[in-house]
Amino acid sequence: MLPIIILLVVGVVILGGLLIVGRQSNTTEDPLERRLAEYGDRDLPSSLEEIELSISTRDRVIVPMYRALARFAVRFTPENQIETIRRQIELAGKSQTMEPVVFFGQRVALTLGLGIGAFVMFFFFTKWGPVKGTVGTIVGALLGYYLPMLQLKGQISRRQDGIIKALPDALDLLTICVEAGLGFEQAMGKVYEKWDNDLAVAFGRVLQEIQLGKRRGEALRDMSNRMDVPDVTSFVAALIQAEQLGVSVAKILRIQSDQMRVKRRQRAQEKAQQAPVKMMLPMVLLIFPSIWIVLLGPSVIILIESGVMGGI
Repeated sequence: MLPIIILLVVGVVILGGLLIVGRQSNTTEDPLERRLAEYGDRDLPSSLEEIELSISTRDRVIVPMYRALARFAVRFTPENQIETIRRQIELAGKSQTMEPVVFFGQRVALTLGLGIGAFVMFFFFTKWGPVKGTVGTIVGALLGYYLPMLQLKGQISRRQDGIIKALPDALDLLTICVEAGLGFEQAMGKVYEKWDNDLAVAFGRVLQEIQLGKRRGEALRDMSNRMDVPDVTSFVAALIQAEQLGVSVAKILRIQSDQMRVKRRQRAQEKAQQAPVKMMLPMVLLIFPSIWIVLLGPSVIILIESGVMGGI
């Protein structure tokens, strides 16, 4: 019992630190705007100590610790792995609030924490041999190394699903606005103003890039690369092709809107067809045994008390 308690304490401490650092990644708030808002209505600080104390513990202690640990580990890490992490963070929509170095530091800290915890538990508090203890330590370290990446992939999947669900309605709104006489950028601005989801945030970033001088086609292509959603890719490709060929944007949007609604209906029908198959496993393992116990339990008890089951 004691080894399990020690392992749980170590895991809670490490995960607590990761959650404190990861709180900022769960919000779309710009950290620069947050810091400016803190000092907007405040008088000038009287000393450097006051400035330091105004910063949260996460920013003063935990984040620098992860960054230092990550900088040490990055020296021995291939550059393509860092680029892969940066790409995954971008697909998760956390590029504005999470740095690849901090994420890599979280992975290293969790790997060391779970690896050391597993080593202490298996070598000092259990009767496992050296081989089993080594295997358990390696498994704990690997678990700590891959857990943050699994969490990040889950965030990517949820973001992509949300974009797929929001895209047909966004195309309907774009089509209505363009057919009413607005330009395409103004229509995207309406989507950005009315909604608060990942797709609307992506449209807002496209508008900012266009205002900074980037071409519309290039900004849309970059948005598609940051999402990696096939529906968005086809939509962007159709818009770029329409712009190159001089086709009406309203007509392209109407066609894309109709196609996205058809795809949404097909996905709903596909999930409806998959529902009986997915329900089979919980029914066989959970529902049917409970029904058998309720129906046959009293009969079995009666047979045992009458001696019939004992003779068998």
